[in-house]
Amino acid sequence: MHSAASAAPSEGRARPTLRDVAQLAGVSPKTVSRVVNGEAGVSAPKTAAVRRAIAQLDYRPNFTASSLRRANGRSAAIAAVLEDLANPFSAALHRALEDVARERGVLIFAGSVDESPERERELVHAFTMRQADALVVVPASDDQSYLAGEVSSGTPVVFVDRPPIGLPADAVLTDNHEGAATAVHHLVAHGHRHVAYLGDLQTIATARQRFQGFREALAEHGIRPAGVVHDLHTERESVEAARRLLTADAPPTALFTSQNLVTVGAIRALQQLGWQDRVALVGFDDFPLADLLQPAVTVIAQDAAEMGRVAASLIFRRLDGERWPPRTHLVPSRLIPRGSGEIRGPHPG
Repeated sequence: MHSAASAAPSEGRARPTLRDVAQLAGVSPKTVSRVVNGEAGVSAPKTAAVRRAIAQLDYRPNFTASSLRRANGRSAAIAAVLEDLANPFSAALHRALEDVARERGVLIFAGSVDESPERERELVHAFTMRQADALVVVPASDDQSYLAGEVSSGTPVVFVDRPPIGLPADAVLTDNHEGAATAVHHLVAHGHRHVAYLGDLQTIATARQRFQGFREALAEHGIRPAGVVHDLHTERESVEAARRLLTADAPPTALFTSQNLVTVGAIRALQQLGWQDRVALVGFDDFPLADLLQPAVTVIAQDAAEMGRVAASLIFRRLDGERWPPRTHLVPSRLIPRGSGEIRGPHPG
């Protein structure tokens, strides 16, 4: 199989052109154009030669209208590959990227990966084929080495919320471990020693970090989890899991929910049981109207807007020619006590 990393041009070299493909394939530029655009009238041998040349050169057709391109060859567009644009976190991240990009006259293309590694690669491929100036990626897969060719050819790539695997690149992350530990310490301080965990997919790095923070913080107090449920990724799943925990023989007196949709599901379960004023809850990630519920929801809030601004700043600094070794940039989370996390437990401190 063709390796993008081995065939990609070195940093600073121009990307291969349609004429480069034509020369390597031994055909006219018009023939290459017909193959790229799927037009009829090209013989099978010539089509095969063009495709081999495209693969060998790692050529990417320019699908962007020439009127939108700058004199420097940039498309004036940045691609954002996000987890789910309907999720409040992704929406806030997207808006922050858009606000910074607008000041530079740059557009943001965005798509949702829905935790699908295949979708991640499809979106990245689609955006790079359209010669996006840069990529902002919230990864779903466990290997981003397929982007090595893009990085080596000079395309800025920044990962947000989750670190890249197999690729040295800038990353903008929340300290998930510390945020989860803060939630646990807060619940214990309010008299809870039976704390359960409701978590997102274990394949997600942030979910693993939050669970580790939860577990280690409980251990510091000599406490074992009162229940653990992983791999919840929809509100409905979270409602059902929370109801099972809360109606068990030894139910928890407090819940830590590691993602905003999981939090919403847990709140629905508490309301259905009429226990929203009886069982404490702290959720990771804020969400709209959390402060208007009864009780208002205590959260560990990520600063998605700041993460987006930092990511956009890194992108534009690299586009402006700055160079530095890839590194991780941590954006702190903060505890917002609103009421649900302050419900007193049976073990006053």
